[in-house]
Amino acid sequence: MLTSDKLIRKAFKKDLKNHYKNSHRTRIIEELGIIHGAARIDIAVINGVIHGYEFKSDIDTLYRLPEQMKIYNTTLDKVTLIVGKNHLYEAINIVPDWWGIMIAKVNTDNKVVFYTIRKAENNPEQVGISVARLLWRKEALQILEEKNMAVGFRSKPRDLIYKRLASVLDTETLKERVRYTLLVSRKDWRSDLQLMPSGDLYQS
Repeated sequence: MLTSDKLIRKAFKKDLKNHYKNSHRTRIIEELGIIHGAARIDIAVINGVIHGYEFKSDIDTLYRLPEQMKIYNTTLDKVTLIVGKNHLYEAINIVPDWWGIMIAKVNTDNKVVFYTIRKAENNPEQVGISVARLLWRKEALQILEEKNMAVGFRSKPRDLIYKRLASVLDTETLKERVRYTLLVSRKDWRSDLQLMPSGDLYQS
């Protein structure tokens, strides 16, 4: 039986919820927009890092993967590609060595199971302004206000605010602030996101 996006997503969400069920410092978000929707990672897990998981099932193609990869590489702390068995060898030749790779298979019980081929490592290619664009305009401006660096930028377009933020904070500090904002400070996520009893977010 071939895997599909729907089968992989349902099974992987279940595994993540079980894994993080006792975590109060983890958010699991579906379809997290990167660079204001230029791409959407299938699932992002936010805790000590922002770890994105991209699905490519047996019935998908890898046509969009190179372009998605360029965007994810500028933004996310870690990335793992989850592929159907039909795409494994091609995928290994496309993604960087620091990407994690998992294979999704349907077993004899018609259950999707996951096997880790290699674990994700820290992203060496992140770009400050791309990381800043994970924030909403008001969130980025608030950080500038805290640093007393918002003068002259309060009415500016959001891209100028992101550039300002990326110039004021070094990349590591910026990543820490972005993770904190997405994990703790941001309260009004999309209405289709539901709060897990443990404090995680998931989309039903």
